Amino acid sequence: MQRDIFMFSNGTVKRKDNTIYLISEVDDKKRPLPIEQIENLHLFGEVNLNTTFLNYMGQKEVFIHCYNYYGFYTGSFVPRDQKVSGIVTVRQSEHYLNNEKRMILARAFVKAAAFHMIRFNRKKNNMHSEFVKEIMTLQKQIAQASDVQQLMGIEGMMRQHYYRTLNEMILPEFYFTERTKRPPRDPFNALISFGNTLMYTTVLSEMYKTQLNPTVSYLHEPSQKRFSLSLDIAEIFKPLFVDPLIVSLVNTKKIQPKHFEDHEGMVYLNEEGKKLFIAAFDKKLTDSIKHRQLKRNVTYRYFIRLECYKLIKHVIGDVSYKPLQAWW
Repeated sequence: MQRDIFMFSNGTVKRKDNTIYLISEVDDKKRPLPIEQIENLHLFGEVNLNTTFLNYMGQKEVFIHCYNYYGFYTGSFVPRDQKVSGIVTVRQSEHYLNNEKRMILARAFVKAAAFHMIRFNRKKNNMHSEFVKEIMTLQKQIAQASDVQQLMGIEGMMRQHYYRTLNEMILPEFYFTERTKRPPRDPFNALISFGNTLMYTTVLSEMYKTQLNPTVSYLHEPSQKRFSLSLDIAEIFKPLFVDPLIVSLVNTKKIQPKHFEDHEGMVYLNEEGKKLFIAAFDKKLTDSIKHRQLKRNVTYRYFIRLECYKLIKHVIGDVSYKPLQAWW
């Protein structure tokens, strides 16, 4: 079974024959990496790579995701697209260029996000919150949004209220006043940013196993500098997967204030904190739920891929897209 490998050590990664090694900068020891078992390689340390290694990763279809010292995502090495489909790309583009078709998909992403925001509050017995009531009021406005800018405004206001509901669920030492991204100004914001980053790369990796073009998006504007469709799909899974995980980690004190550092007002997880978070994130991806249509257990990771398949069926005119709304 393939899995994600997370590397924090500084050093050099090289290939020799059919084996790859991490040569540590600290002790100069060679540590073999199980290439046949790697699906994604996440590099958090300062790692030197050569073209022989990258060619081998491309051949084995291993994705490499890079993060800077503070844990912020900087970019990915993506193997040559093996599942490219001209017709899917053309149909995706048609749905972007036609405002009515684009809005159908953009609204679907926001509706699913709102559903999971409310669902999480229901599970935490927090439906009495005034902020939840505000989310539910805004939720009714999604269908009336006539363009993406208006829809993004609704989504932004919902998310502001939603973050305030999270404050009602967590221990006092993690209270935060507002969502700050660039940079995060407190530990809870640092957790949200780090969790969203991991979700983004997870969605991207699953998307590349399908015929979707990750640069053609609907809620977020396509960009030359990012895989914006990953941001669209991640909206569904952040309140379903990332935020419940964060709340659980802080309330069970698996993540504590000691796991953060502050650099000139920017707060980020230290190495121990990153490792704890990643271990929990990776484990939750393997949790499975009985799928009502497939009649078998499906992991959270595979739910993400299923969302990609549903989008493909929608743009080619097979089945209308219905975003995931968790029933469990």
